[in-house]
Amino acid sequence: MSSLSLKDVCKSYGTVEVLRDINLEIEQGELIVFVGPSGCGKSTLLRMIAGLETISGGTLEIDGERMNDVPPAQRGIAMVFQTYALYPHMTVRDNMAFGMKIAKKPKAEIDAAIANAARILQLEPYLDRLPKALSGGQRQRVAIGRAIVRDPKVFLFDEPLSNLDAALRVATRIEIAQLKESMPESTMIYVTHDQVEAMTLASRIVVLHGGDIEQVGAPLELYERPANTFVAQFIGSPAMNLLEARVSATGETTSVEAPDGGRAQVPIASQTGDMDSTVRLGVRPEDLTITDGEQFLISAEVEIVEALGETTVLYFKPKDGGHALIAKLPGIHKIAKGTNLRLTAEPEKLHLFDGQGKSFLYR
Repeated sequence: MSSLSLKDVCKSYGTVEVLRDINLEIEQGELIVFVGPSGCGKSTLLRMIAGLETISGGTLEIDGERMNDVPPAQRGIAMVFQTYALYPHMTVRDNMAFGMKIAKKPKAEIDAAIANAARILQLEPYLDRLPKALSGGQRQRVAIGRAIVRDPKVFLFDEPLSNLDAALRVATRIEIAQLKESMPESTMIYVTHDQVEAMTLASRIVVLHGGDIEQVGAPLELYERPANTFVAQFIGSPAMNLLEARVSATGETTSVEAPDGGRAQVPIASQTGDMDSTVRLGVRPEDLTITDGEQFLISAEVEIVEALGETTVLYFKPKDGGHALIAKLPGIHKIAKGTNLRLTAEPEKLHLFDGQGKSFLYR
């Protein structure tokens, strides 16, 4: 299994620049997840690694060997697509064996590889079935098994669960996590738009936006210490609340004044950088709590209540055309629409962003 390096990689279609100066080091055994909004370039980047798209600039290396001009079949990469792409007239066994037969591998080697992949993916009862006799999740496992038997240097997954229903997505996501545990030395790169997949599967997440890498880090690092307002609102559901606020004092902590008289002490020293007089204060919906005290962060009127049983989600009426605020409270709360509430949060759960959207915490 292998390491992978992207150095100043870019991609253009004519005058349209899709990816700019992508620099990323992927170590052996990592499961790296690319996330980002539609059109951010994540699937294009994966296809460039696979050799299905040409690299406009920069260098792709696998185990220190330059791969820019190496044909896809010679890169030692196996790819699992959104669609299963199984041959409908072939059994599961034959679908998994097809690539090895084309490569003229010995029958004993093919049989051993299929038996191993079928055991890992729990496909042994289905080896003699046709794809039409399988569920969507089972077909996707066959597609993954077809990649495993090739013993590639790097596995690439391009939104492999997007065609499954919600229940199958959960089950197959767990199976992929178990697959990674059973193959700890395998290097995997996974593209998804689903942040639950990203948070639960990744060793590290790469957040892409507009052709650039916004942040790279472990899932909880991105959740707890987002580098900027884009990452703060992209990672986490519901998205982080952002409030316009003013700095009123600095020192060991920074005192900020939020709208409607709300105040907070944020444990960020002024030495972290030049602090604008106007900043953006961030707080996640799940970190807000209701308070009856004089000290509060937000005062707002409840507009919508979503009672979900395990949680209650409150949507607050935006003021002066601003963005709606959201609070996610554990358990059941019987709160009527139109109620005015005061909310607060622990200082260590607050975030500050400058005028360019960069986090003071991340500096």
